[in-house]
Amino acid sequence: MYRVFEALDELVAIVEEARSVPMTASCVVPRGDVLDLLDDVRDALPAELDDAQDVLDHRDKLIGDARTQADKTVADADAEARETLDNARADADRMLADAKAQADRMVQEARAHADDLVRDAQAEADDTIADAKEQYESVTARAQAEADRMIEAGKASYKRSVADGEAEQARLVSKTEVVQAAHAESARVIDAAHAESDRLRSECDEYVDSKLAEFEDVLGTTLRSVGRGRQQLRTGAGVPDYTEAERRSERRR
Repeated sequence: MYRVFEALDELVAIVEEARSVPMTASCVVPRGDVLDLLDDVRDALPAELDDAQDVLDHRDKLIGDARTQADKTVADADAEARETLDNARADADRMLADAKAQADRMVQEARAHADDLVRDAQAEADDTIADAKEQYESVTARAQAEADRMIEAGKASYKRSVADGEAEQARLVSKTEVVQAAHAESARVIDAAHAESDRLRSECDEYVDSKLAEFEDVLGTTLRSVGRGRQQLRTGAGVPDYTEAERRSERRR
């Protein structure tokens, strides 16, 4: 490297000492000396500089290749990302369609099950109401028959008592005191007959009222069971247990 600086100094001295060309800024230098000094400079330069120049010459090519590879990589990544995104969207649409179809199927099944429950509950309620009506008619018929029987018995007893009083009155009509006693006895017998008739009618009314109260309790239990069943159907709590309600009603009776 020292020879390089020395040759450069000699070149500067030659140029400074060269004869100038009139009317120009040029000068005349010895060509052979200048070329020799330039050869010395070229020979004195290290080989690494030539390698560095080669690297510099290939730098643009390397940068261009790297930029091309980077662009290709980015383009491939974009294409892969778009493909992945399209596949993900397709999968999401397919999953959404499957989920919607399954939800629709579940809703239809739930509606069908609810309709079945409603029909079963309605049929059971109709059967319960029909049984209650039949029991009401049976109890009412028995109560009416018993009331009629007791009324007829009261009427018959009343007629017998009146007949006995009238007969006793006719037998004792010839005597004043006897007649008065007969009247009193006849009145007592008639009052007793009326009292017996009233007692029989009251017992009949109490019997009919008790039977109607029992039937009212049965109807109340049935209506409460139907109401609970409808409430459970509306809230989705399941099928109502009418058997338990019937057992409680039986225990109360």
